[in-house]
Amino acid sequence: MSQAQILSPRIDPVSFTAFSRDFPGFTEDLGASFARFGFAVISDHGIPQDRIDTALAAAKKVFALPEAAKLKYKLPVGGQRGYTPFGVETAKGETNYDLKEFWHVGRDLPPGHKYRDHMADNVWPDAEVAEFHATVGWLFQSLDDMGLKVLEAIACYLGLDRQFFVPTVDLGNSILRLLHYPPVPFDGPHIRAAAHEDINVITLLLGAEEAGLEVKDHDGRWIAINPPPGALVCNIGDMLQRLTNHRLPSTTHRVVNPAPERRGFPRYSTPFFLHFNSDYAIATLPSCVDAAHPNRYPTPITANDYLQERLREIKLA
Repeated sequence: MSQAQILSPRIDPVSFTAFSRDFPGFTEDLGASFARFGFAVISDHGIPQDRIDTALAAAKKVFALPEAAKLKYKLPVGGQRGYTPFGVETAKGETNYDLKEFWHVGRDLPPGHKYRDHMADNVWPDAEVAEFHATVGWLFQSLDDMGLKVLEAIACYLGLDRQFFVPTVDLGNSILRLLHYPPVPFDGPHIRAAAHEDINVITLLLGAEEAGLEVKDHDGRWIAINPPPGALVCNIGDMLQRLTNHRLPSTTHRVVNPAPERRGFPRYSTPFFLHFNSDYAIATLPSCVDAAHPNRYPTPITANDYLQERLREIKLA
């Protein structure tokens, strides 16, 4: 092992069992990880692994469908629902598209809701993979529930009321992204996911079967994130970074191509992008502004305006 590897920082897991056993300790450990890295690893999350596996198996069946079958579910809604084919999403500032295809599941809204003009109904491949709707719908709800608990801890870490975030995200345009990175048989300019920051509030990511996720540290080094079984990775998105005046940073990360011996294997992952309600005004928290940290964002912006601006930058709108 090289000296650089020995000295490389690591993101130590925080056990979710402490949420009910020692909430102040959980809050401090989680918040400190976010403040240092913009990322945290939460072990013992408690979401049943067998049900996660069932949802992922259904997603794999969808990605294995013929291209024509999948394209029936490609919608003109900025990639926010249904299928987005290989070779579309391109990280901000990049010219080479990412090596991935994905399926988006969002929140179901009641008839007549004011957000329905920009939050489309989900589409489900019931004819091709009948179990997809129920299993993936369950996974969306499970991660949404977990996200609220993480936000409780973040609120307390920031000195806010424990329930501060609940009314800001209860009908947010949150997205479960089912990702398929095909095998990478040869070298080239494209990678599975080029360096980027997430747009949203927080992202929850269940452990992927294949390695590749890396986080860029303050000194420019890339830290590999390999969560233990039964853990999830959580990171701060740009919306929360903006709200906290960068007290909690949205850290650059990427998914690199596999080592030569793993090039024949696909990679699947299931990030959940938790969003603010569309009309929530992202205005810097007064508690995150002082003489040493002047307000970087004196003009508030609504969550949906911010989202649409960023979707255009990554070629999804």
